[in-house]
Amino acid sequence: MRFKSHSLSGPSGQALQRRRFLRTLAAGTALSVLDAALPAWALQDLPAARTGTAPELRGPVFDLTLAETRVDFDGRTGIATTVNGSLPGPTLRMRKGETVTIRVTNRLRGTASIHWHGIILPFQMDGVPGISFAGIAPGETFTYRFTLEQSGTYWYHSHSAMQEVTGLYGALIVEPRAGETLRAEREHVVLLSDWTGSDPMRALAKLKAQGDVFNQHRPTFAKFVQDVRAKGMDAAMAERDMWNAMRMSPADLADLSSTELSYLVNGSAPGANWTALFKPGERVRLRCINGSSNTFYDVRIPGLPLTVVQTDGQDVEPVTVDEFRFGPGETYDVIVQPRDDAYTLFAQSMDRTGYARGTLAVREGLSAPVPALDAVQWLTMADMMGGMAQGSGHDMAAVGHGSMAGMNHGSMHGMAHPMAPNPLQKPGTTVRHARTEWGPGTDMRVDMPRTNLDDPGVGLRGNGRRVLTLADLKTIGGSLYAGGPEREIELHLTGNMERYTWSFDGLDFAASAPVHFRYGERLRVILHNDTMMTHPIHLHGMWQELETAAGDFVARKHTIPVQPAQRVSYLVTADALGRWVWHCHLMFHMEMGMFREVVVA
Repeated sequence: MRFKSHSLSGPSGQALQRRRFLRTLAAGTALSVLDAALPAWALQDLPAARTGTAPELRGPVFDLTLAETRVDFDGRTGIATTVNGSLPGPTLRMRKGETVTIRVTNRLRGTASIHWHGIILPFQMDGVPGISFAGIAPGETFTYRFTLEQSGTYWYHSHSAMQEVTGLYGALIVEPRAGETLRAEREHVVLLSDWTGSDPMRALAKLKAQGDVFNQHRPTFAKFVQDVRAKGMDAAMAERDMWNAMRMSPADLADLSSTELSYLVNGSAPGANWTALFKPGERVRLRCINGSSNTFYDVRIPGLPLTVVQTDGQDVEPVTVDEFRFGPGETYDVIVQPRDDAYTLFAQSMDRTGYARGTLAVREGLSAPVPALDAVQWLTMADMMGGMAQGSGHDMAAVGHGSMAGMNHGSMHGMAHPMAPNPLQKPGTTVRHARTEWGPGTDMRVDMPRTNLDDPGVGLRGNGRRVLTLADLKTIGGSLYAGGPEREIELHLTGNMERYTWSFDGLDFAASAPVHFRYGERLRVILHNDTMMTHPIHLHGMWQELETAAGDFVARKHTIPVQPAQRVSYLVTADALGRWVWHCHLMFHMEMGMFREVVVA
């Protein structure tokens, strides 16, 4: 049956204590960020961060120190939160089967933490304050200890006080116990991120006041004239009226843009020209990690095919493409075979306001042409309405604000919507909106979502390049577990851009109850996106085994991007006892409520 947090009659005393604790913790972390803002003169007293290729530490014992440093990214100066004085933090290299000990000392002025993203471990070592532990207080040292059950490319980052967007992250490489099976003569970590020297809380306050305050591509009269020429006056007017009536923007691709963010590769802004060396003809493995707080990156190396061999630490059947998109939290390993002297590694933001850039070269000091940013593509009716738009010729006559189909939503209010009988061989197709989706925190609902996995996404469609999609992935070896699901859970990704609120099923975290998994059960999760933004959804502690709409296994991932008006499903085996979290990896979306606790018992 469908899990419904809204069906609970009322929170228990323990749940109330939990929520009060988490609200207090959230307030404390917000204050620590505000207090961290130093006057300009104080920057000179801070040490400068080490940027560029991070130092590498090899286990099984590691010592990490968190502190403030100063940085300068192409003239944008400010304070960074760093690990051992480095941005990104040191690359931690381990081996499958090892029991590692990681001592983390906090020299910051507020509580800190480190989460080991994608690593299967005891929940007490997961590093989420208020859920798995209390956090690391200023001046304290916390010791993480766990045994590695996997290999591949992963990363680590803070789960406290928005420290992720100020620099607290690094790569984590786990080598197979018997040695690498992917043949490459050389490898480089390519950790893409975004950074703000401003107080993240101030940026969040601006978004709360005006949801599109950082949007550089809002509709203009010049764009309207272009639409008239392309579609005719009537169609252009109808489309503009529709967007205005719903108080939405077809250019709503990212919350933050280059006005607020610097786009970095291995802690280097585009002007620094981070360089990775190779010898012509070598097979070079690039371990690409999206460690950003907000940015989906579209990655390509003009003139050089990319052979994707791994995603989220799991080997996949090789597939060669020109470009791939990945969101915060995801990783992709690619093999390239460069033959010329220099190539540009180009990673443009999905909203096309900026890019991270590096160079693959035979020696330092070389560069290659840097492409221009692609033109902005606006969201389409299919991005907002899914299958209804595709099947209706984009006829918007039946659409009203807050409702994405001709269904009589009012008659559904307050109903429990029990799940229809389903043999569970394939994902359910009946859309079940929760009662809690009818409220001020939700500005749209999709009743006929898309279920295809072969869409590269807005901005990449029809660009003339071979672009990776989720449908191209196939984890080698198939599923880790035998048998089908015993039940389904359906969660809707919801929000209100005008109010800048984000949630699951219309409930933010403070108003929600935990999701309960029975220890050892096999279940199907359906994620249904009722918003116009792509959300990278990360489940801690357990694998998400992505499947097709027909129920066929696709790939094993720890972070799955869900596009606008899309419905995706995956299988989970609840083999990890304890308290975990499940959230959007866009940092502000998580902070504003798209976050759940998961209890496995």
